[in-house]
Amino acid sequence: QVQLVESGGGLVQPGGSLSVSCTASGSIFSGEPMGWYRQGPGKTREWVAYITAQGHTSYLDSVKGRFTISRDNAKNTIILQMNSLKSEDAAVYICYTVVRAKHYEGQGTQVAVSA
Repeated sequence: QVQLVESGGGLVQPGGSLSVSCTASGSIFSGEPMGWYRQGPGKTREWVAYITAQGHTSYLDSVKGRFTISRDNAKNTIILQMNSLKSEDAAVYICYTVVRAKHYEGQGTQVAVSA
């Protein structure tokens, strides 16, 4: 089993910055890709970003240049740094990983963007 725990959500004003992190534990290796989904109120879930163990990254077009995903393999932790936040970025951010072809997700952390 793999457990993912997110932290760092909160309320931020438009244009502000916030970071969310996710730590994996359990039956994992350091070589798994990890990433983030998000689900805004009344919206379908969308993929946001991922990072491989080698540090290769990929982003949803609408967050490119504003969000940065990074990882600490020794701590099995990823961080999503979100800058220039917009109201449409408000969502529950859900961490995921794939271990031995099985998909795992965390419970999510809420990010609210409001003046």
